[in-house]
Amino acid sequence: MDAEVISEVFRAFGPVRIRRMFGGKGIYWGDLMFALEAGDELYLKADQQSEALFRSLGSRPFVYAGRDGRTATMSYWLMPESALDDPDEAAELAGHALDAARRAKAAAGRRAR
Repeated sequence: MDAEVISEVFRAFGPVRIRRMFGGKGIYWGDLMFALEAGDELYLKADQQSEALFRSLGSRPFVYAGRDGRTATMSYWLMPESALDDPDEAAELAGHALDAARRAKAAAGRRAR
């Protein structure tokens, strides 16, 4: 999925910044990564507060195989197909993902103290 397509999906959410990473792309709002693209699929940041929402939409977490052969599950959940074609739904879900990214950043700051 190229950067133009990703920007189009999030057009109702606002301008996003896209950076290449690990064979995919990180998608940022300001300095916060709230989504990622891997294998031509978009995944949105989730946490304990938002995971149930993504699960209820039939989503699944991003899982990848590490160099050691073990699988790792990340806190990013697959964007529902319906949101790829509905800018308003994509924006709503992106808002939940951005909130999760903000909470994660705040928690990391508290742990650092």
